[in-house]
Amino acid sequence: MFKIPDTQQRTAPKELIQLAKNHANDILTSIRGINYVMLCSTDGLELAAVHKKSNYNSTKLAAVSSSILAMISAFLNEINLTGCQSITFDAENGKAILTPIPAPHHPMILVTLSNKDVLLGQLLYSLKQVSNALIHADST
Repeated sequence: MFKIPDTQQRTAPKELIQLAKNHANDILTSIRGINYVMLCSTDGLELAAVHKKSNYNSTKLAAVSSSILAMISAFLNEINLTGCQSITFDAENGKAILTPIPAPHHPMILVTLSNKDVLLGQLLYSLKQVSNALIHADST
């Protein structure tokens, strides 16, 4: 059977996942209207999740999120845009934000689900701060 070398594991170190989970919990508790925050690998593996509502299938969300990010990245490449900061889906009954975390050793995706009336600017700012913190933590 093929063994994946330690340098190419599908998951991030426990310390990085715990840091991400702490940040996700801060977002969940400090921004009104957030229902769910999940960290997943870019190949669709759930790493951590915090939630107020648990009626989401985390396994499917992680897989679909990584596929969406891959499609959006290909689209951005075609139109000569680089460095996707976030992808926002605005629906009648809520919002979904996918935030790529281009960490050097363990790239990840932060998936955030919220009510329709969330303060989007506050949420996007917080997600950018979390992304920067995780990139920095993965670099050291």
